[in-house]
Amino acid sequence: METKIVMPQLRYAADALAPVISEQTINFHYGKHLQAYVNNLNNLIPGTQWTEATLEEIAAKAEGGIGNNAGQVLNHALYFEQFAPKPAKTQPEGKLDEAIVKSFGSFEEMKSKMNAAASTLFGSGWAWLCAANDGDLSIMQMTNADNPLRHGLRPVLTFDVWEHAYYLDYQNRRPDYLAALWNIIDWQVIEARFEK
Repeated sequence: METKIVMPQLRYAADALAPVISEQTINFHYGKHLQAYVNNLNNLIPGTQWTEATLEEIAAKAEGGIGNNAGQVLNHALYFEQFAPKPAKTQPEGKLDEAIVKSFGSFEEMKSKMNAAASTLFGSGWAWLCAANDGDLSIMQMTNADNPLRHGLRPVLTFDVWEHAYYLDYQNRRPDYLAALWNIIDWQVIEARFEK
């Protein structure tokens, strides 16, 4: 069956994440940037070896324009999915919490390392909390459209540090944007990714 990449649906209204992420930013970031990556990818796939591949397979292995657009579709889908206007819990529990303590010493230390990775990434890209097959966690900086699947890792949590993700709301104050994101993380989504 031929691959057709579809826009991931938001689980919340465009204005629901304000003031952390404004409706204007959602409209541009989700509505225009992500839609462009989806459109580009659908235009690039026909006639290639990726015509029957999943988004994950394409994002993990494709090169060039197809790989870049697939990476950005996947990364943005994971980014927007992980938020909730009023998360049911403010930090992880269970197996994910145990893995965080094992890998970083504490939840606060993981947050500190994630913020450091995201705030010091030069240029455009992503900070990732990734899981290896054995459940060990690591934090990685990845530029442009790179993603954990390309490195044999499972994406668990991500912060988008392309300027379009935060500039309308925070201008050049990337650390303020990062600090605010923790208030809208849906830890049920993150736990499910880890346990998948």
